[in-house]
Amino acid sequence: MDEQLPWFRAMPADQRSWIMLVAQAGIASLVEWCRNPSHPPRLTGEVFGAAPRELVRAVPLRQTVDLIKVTLDVLEDHVGSVAEPGDAETLHLSVLQFSREVAFATAHVYASFAENRGAWDARLEALVVDALVRGEQSEELPGRAAALGWATMSPVVVLVGAAPTSVDPHSAVRRAARSLRSEVLVGVHAEQLVVVLGGNDDLTAVAERVSDEFGPGPVVVGPVVDGLARAGESAVAALAGLRAARAWTGAPRPVAADALLAERAIDGDSTARAALNERVTLPLRTAGGEVLETVRAVLASGGNLEATARALFVHPNTVRYRLRRAADLTGLSATDARGAWTLQIALTLAQLDADRSLWH
Repeated sequence: MDEQLPWFRAMPADQRSWIMLVAQAGIASLVEWCRNPSHPPRLTGEVFGAAPRELVRAVPLRQTVDLIKVTLDVLEDHVGSVAEPGDAETLHLSVLQFSREVAFATAHVYASFAENRGAWDARLEALVVDALVRGEQSEELPGRAAALGWATMSPVVVLVGAAPTSVDPHSAVRRAARSLRSEVLVGVHAEQLVVVLGGNDDLTAVAERVSDEFGPGPVVVGPVVDGLARAGESAVAALAGLRAARAWTGAPRPVAADALLAERAIDGDSTARAALNERVTLPLRTAGGEVLETVRAVLASGGNLEATARALFVHPNTVRYRLRRAADLTGLSATDARGAWTLQIALTLAQLDADRSLWH
C-alpha cells in the first residue's frame, strides 16, 4: 500500500493502523474460511468491525476499493508459496471467491453508513428549519448548520407555501434547486413547506423554479439575507406574507414578502408597518410638501392627473414630475393600481399613528 498508493503515505498514523487491522482481520478470516469451508465468513463484523466507524468517513469508497485491490493482489501473488503441493489452484479460486464476498461486504458497510448519515442529516435539517421558522437564535444553530455544510453559505432566502399532498416534496425540491446549482434545506411544518435556498447569486430564478414543487396556493419569498444566521428574518417575513397573501387574489407565484407589506400591515404585522413608514412615508415627507401633497391628490382623484392638476392649480406635467420623484423615492407609482393601494395604506397608517400620538 505504501509503495503503490501515494495518498496512503500521507494519511495520519492512526488511520493507517486502522487499515492494517482491517487487512490483517481479512486475511485471518480467509485462513479460517479455508480451514472450515462450511462456515461462511462474516466479513461485515469480523473484518470491518476491527476498525472504528470513523474510518468509513475518513476513507472514501474509491480509496477503500484501491486498498482491497492491493491486499488481494498481494494474496494472489503469494498463493504459490503458501499453498500445499497441488492445492495452489484451489487456494487461488478461494481467494477469488473471498474477494467477491469482500466486495459485497464493503458495499454493505458504505451503504449502511450512507443510509445512517442520510437519516441523521434529515433529522438535523429538520431541526435547523424548525429553528428558523420559530425565530430561535440558539447557540446550537451555527453548529448544526455547519454540519450540513451551511457554515459560510451566502446569500440565503426562505420560501414558504402549502406542502403538496400527492408527493414527498423533499426529493422534488432538492432536484429543482440543485439543477440550478443552489444548496437547499427543506422542512414540512403542519401543512406548510419551508425551503431555504443558498449559495447562488440569482436566488430569484431558483425560487421561481422551486415554487413549482409547492402545493396549491400562494408561495411567498422572504427577503434575501447575507447568511444562515439571518435566515430567521427571511423566514419570519415569508410566513407573515403567507398569512396575508390571501388578501391579494392576483398575486404572482411566487410573490415577494416585501410586495405584501400593505396586506401584512393590515394583518397586524408590526415589522411590515414599520417598513412602510421607513420606505414610503418618511421619504415622501422628506422630499417636501409638494411631493406628498401631489401623491395624496392623485390618490384622492383615482389617478386622474388632469383633475389633480386642477385641484393643485399646477400644470399636469408638474404633477407627472412630482409623481416620478415619488416613484424614485418609494419604488411605487401612484397611477398603478398596486402602487396606489400600497401608498394609500402606508399614508393612512402613518396618519393613524400620528393621530394616536397626539391623543397620548
